[in-house]
Amino acid sequence: MNLRGLVAIASDKTNFVKVSDYVDFCVRFLEFAAHGLQAVTLRQARDIPSEDDESRRLICNSIYTVQQSIGAALDALPAGKSNNARKVNGDLFERLIRMLIGELGIDCQSGVVNIPVVADGVELFQMSYQHDLVIRFQDEVKVIGSVKTSSKDRIDKIFMDKFLYSRLAETDIPHIAIFLNDVQRKKTRQENKFGVSATFLPGHFKGYTIKLNPLDGVYYCDIRPNMQTDPLLRSHIQTIDHLFCTDLWSLLD
Repeated sequence: MNLRGLVAIASDKTNFVKVSDYVDFCVRFLEFAAHGLQAVTLRQARDIPSEDDESRRLICNSIYTVQQSIGAALDALPAGKSNNARKVNGDLFERLIRMLIGELGIDCQSGVVNIPVVADGVELFQMSYQHDLVIRFQDEVKVIGSVKTSSKDRIDKIFMDKFLYSRLAETDIPHIAIFLNDVQRKKTRQENKFGVSATFLPGHFKGYTIKLNPLDGVYYCDIRPNMQTDPLLRSHIQTIDHLFCTDLWSLLD
């Protein structure tokens, strides 16, 4: 099964008349992504032209579906372990992103970065900060990143991390943020029925971007509609294919 075949199946609603049809399609997609993602896009991501929408969507959809399959499996844990499920899901998403960046031949690890506290050009002492992504080139830290399944309750800290790092070290190392999506389940008025609500806070994002400091890249596997229609959000938030195909190389340069 190739991408064109998957698109043909997904485009015809008559192919989805039973629950098993959905499950079968997901299995086909995951089998394709396990081979097709590496073969046609990821290691050659830098060479994918901006007009190649098919390959770009493949990157986004594959990462999203693979991670969501993990989240769906962890949903089966007992209710008392829901916090642990979220922690494991988040940790695995961080690891996946680091591994994918590593597939491009880029040195990417999690860990502690020692920030030199500088005043008037003189290093006074160092502070230690833990980061999800530490991207190095020729042993020099080039990019610092945060990887989260959603921005809920986390967006403030990401902006502050860049602000504090820049002020303390008197440097301007790029800071990026990567999110899986920004939705969560919500209860409805009907018993045992759930809906979906957004977790993204556009006012906070705009305020920090304008009055504190903009981030050097914000990427989503599943982007929200308002991130594509709002002019300010659109100028600062992109789908994750932009990171792999273009932005990483610009940041390293």
